[in-house]
Amino acid sequence: MTHHDDTTESDSEPRAPFWERKTLAEMTRAEWESLCDGCAQCCMIKLQDEGSGVIVHTAVVCQLLDTEACRCTAYADRHSRVPDCIEFTPDRVLQLSWLPKSCAYRRVAEGRGLAAWHPLVSGDPATVVEAGVSVRGRVVSESDVPEAAYEDMVVRWVDC
Repeated sequence: MTHHDDTTESDSEPRAPFWERKTLAEMTRAEWESLCDGCAQCCMIKLQDEGSGVIVHTAVVCQLLDTEACRCTAYADRHSRVPDCIEFTPDRVLQLSWLPKSCAYRRVAEGRGLAAWHPLVSGDPATVVEAGVSVRGRVVSESDVPEAAYEDMVVRWVDC
């Protein structure tokens, strides 16, 4: 008898998905990468008030982001091309207060599971856009905006 990965040996009941069975640190590289829902909110340029420390999101995104596909155009070497690009790790996820509440990494780290619109749940990457979580159609590339204008481009639709 062959054992299928989606069932347990003891009862042949479907196994819970990896994001419900594993911590972020226990995930394989492929599992970790698949958690990204493609909203690209993490690629938005953020500003921090020097006095209060409050961080706000702008409608300006990293120049490497394909704003239609909401994917990095240089993902493999993004950290060398954009030194400010934050590397997500299981340990850092809960330290990044600017991550939206909708972020799959944050949701899993907080024990909330994935949203119904997440592609791993819905089976359709378009549900991220349909749910209003994606930056598609709401942002501009930093290469098209002078840095002095960033403060005028603060958005309030990111839920942190």
